[in-house]
Amino acid sequence: MPGKNPDLPIEDVRRLFEHWGDVTAEPRGVDYSEVDAGGVSALWAIPKGGASDRVLQATHGGGYVVGSPYSHRKLFGHIAKVVGVPVLIIDYRRAPEHLHPAPVEDAVRSYQWLLAEGFQPEKIGLIGDSAGGALAVTTLLLLRERGLPLPAASVPLSPWTDLLVTGPSVVSNHEKDHFVKRHVVDHLSSVYLGDDGTSVARRDPLASPLYADLAGLPPLYVQVGGDETLLDDAARLVDAARAAGVEVRYDVYPEQQHVFHFLAGSAPEANQAVQDIAQWLRPRLGLSWEEHRIAAE
Repeated sequence: MPGKNPDLPIEDVRRLFEHWGDVTAEPRGVDYSEVDAGGVSALWAIPKGGASDRVLQATHGGGYVVGSPYSHRKLFGHIAKVVGVPVLIIDYRRAPEHLHPAPVEDAVRSYQWLLAEGFQPEKIGLIGDSAGGALAVTTLLLLRERGLPLPAASVPLSPWTDLLVTGPSVVSNHEKDHFVKRHVVDHLSSVYLGDDGTSVARRDPLASPLYADLAGLPPLYVQVGGDETLLDDAARLVDAARAAGVEVRYDVYPEQQHVFHFLAGSAPEANQAVQDIAQWLRPRLGLSWEEHRIAAE
């Protein structure tokens, strides 16, 4: 998530954030190509030798204000390579130019494009980080609302699920989290909702999935760092999903920061998290993890 600096033009903030992905090692064996996904700009990350009839749709983080498929290209490239399927990283519309619910509308539009391209819903997964992690859930909610077939699974990474910012870890992990602070999250909430800081707006399930009816959603795999201020955004989403009867796996990686996955290729904790995603996700897409692991070795 970006910091709050009202004196810095939004385009300058966005240019700075594009370098966030510089910390991610370049994954080898992954090709990238731009595509129009039903009116939504997107970037394919295609691993060599991967399955061609399965796919992940990825939504990048950045508080709905910054970030792009290019800031997250290498992160999702690592995930594409280890899972063994192409990843469609969508360039959804961002605030303040486009307010809520533009990002989730775009995520549904690109998902419908995947269906039109011939991908079966049971062979599609969703994944995203931070605000994009919330989108990996709110996309499911809007698909369900519109009566569209749901994907096989969803993987929210360090998800930002509560625009009201009520999680106790916002306070308890304040000194540990070097990236996400309460004033930053409050500011981004206001920008995303068009300066509407009312509790009603911030409780909209398509903005804050923590307050949604989660019944009937496909399996979720939630990962989060133990030192995050948004730790309780993840934990409470998991509790709500399990209470609604949703199958959930939940992993907290001790002493890790917000979206520590960006260190994929250079930090063992990030590499392990990506491996965990692949081991959990491949069977849900109808692929064998064991065969893939042996082939990769």
